[in-house]
Amino acid sequence: MTGAERTGGFVRSGDRSASALRPVSIELDAMKFAEGSALVECGDTRVLCSASVERRVPPFLIGKGQGWLTAEYAMLPRATLTRSRREVSRGRPSGRTSEIQRLIGRSLRSAVNLRKLPEVTIAVDCDVIQADGGTRTASITGAYVAVVAALAKMLLEGDLKKWPLVHSVAAVSVGICEDELLLDLEYVEDRDAQVDLNVVATGEGSLIEVQGTAEGRVFTRPEFDGLLDLALAGIAELTELQRSTLSERLADVDGALERRRRGPAATRDEASLWKRPPRV
Repeated sequence: MTGAERTGGFVRSGDRSASALRPVSIELDAMKFAEGSALVECGDTRVLCSASVERRVPPFLIGKGQGWLTAEYAMLPRATLTRSRREVSRGRPSGRTSEIQRLIGRSLRSAVNLRKLPEVTIAVDCDVIQADGGTRTASITGAYVAVVAALAKMLLEGDLKKWPLVHSVAAVSVGICEDELLLDLEYVEDRDAQVDLNVVATGEGSLIEVQGTAEGRVFTRPEFDGLLDLALAGIAELTELQRSTLSERLADVDGALERRRRGPAATRDEASLWKRPPRV
């Protein structure tokens, strides 16, 4: 069956079906010094995500006994088809950058109970190495892995009393191109899409944020529902990849929490240690 037959006439690169993600991979511990890091690749989109633990909180949280999580997002100058100027040379981030990093921060804060953190800030950095569509959604998916790795490091080193993770978070784009509903848009699809949505959700399928725009035509409620179904199916696949990537780290966390629940081993007095076993 050809890509045209599967998608009703719209042919995707690589003969990808309408409901298929691009090839996705997540490399844990992609950076040497960050408390948590991950390199996420979605097709030709590549984002390096790090989570750093800083011993400070914003002024409005000083003395409140809880932590904070914030995010920054940036693209390398030649991550796209043509070079873009570094935003530092302009003196401030663009409106697009500000919007994306707020989205990343909101999405990740939903996954962490900040009241279970000490007065620290988890600073998330998402740097786009190569952009071929879906950089904000890839950033969220990869940054979640980096944040969990950082939290695991804190707990295993004794800096966390309780495990603060509430649920998993992943994100994906969906859209309508030539009247076809598509999952995980690459750049050329996103550029020409009639409708474009970014969906952030938990691994259980609860929605965190939906950003949608009718760019070429209006879309109906059944089409919207179909796009959400596509997105949630894709997020379920991404969640499984996140879990498999973090499986060993989370097993270490479970082991540490279980040892804490059991408490220290009972002590024995010196006499009992030297007592001879009874004769039989």
